[in-house]
Amino acid sequence: MTMNPSYSMGQYGTGQYGGYYPNVQYYGQQQAQPQARPRVEESYIENIFRLNRGKPTTVYMTFENNKEWNAKIFKGIIEAAGRDHLILSDPNTGKRYLLPLIYLDFATFEGEIEYEYPFNNGAQ
Repeated sequence: MTMNPSYSMGQYGTGQYGGYYPNVQYYGQQQAQPQARPRVEESYIENIFRLNRGKPTTVYMTFENNKEWNAKIFKGIIEAAGRDHLILSDPNTGKRYLLPLIYLDFATFEGEIEYEYPFNNGAQ
């Protein structure tokens, strides 16, 4: 049995056996244009830390399966925050801590927490 190779490979449609090739644009098809979505900032913890850069905070972390210290408290000034980490500096000792946020339980602040984003007219 001979088959038309262009048809069986799905060049002009889904193919002889009904196969589907998700990343292939078939002959005569229009490619769907992605719709632009308005930029909406989501309330992730690292964004809240970034908004409160320079403020003192107390960070509570739990390190499971650690026999030396299961839970630890870090106090310091927020230097920076990324998607998965927080950098604190302790002004009393001069130490800097790079803390993976995966271990974060919660954080406390002495004063108000900055939570308004600088775009979207300050909507929360």
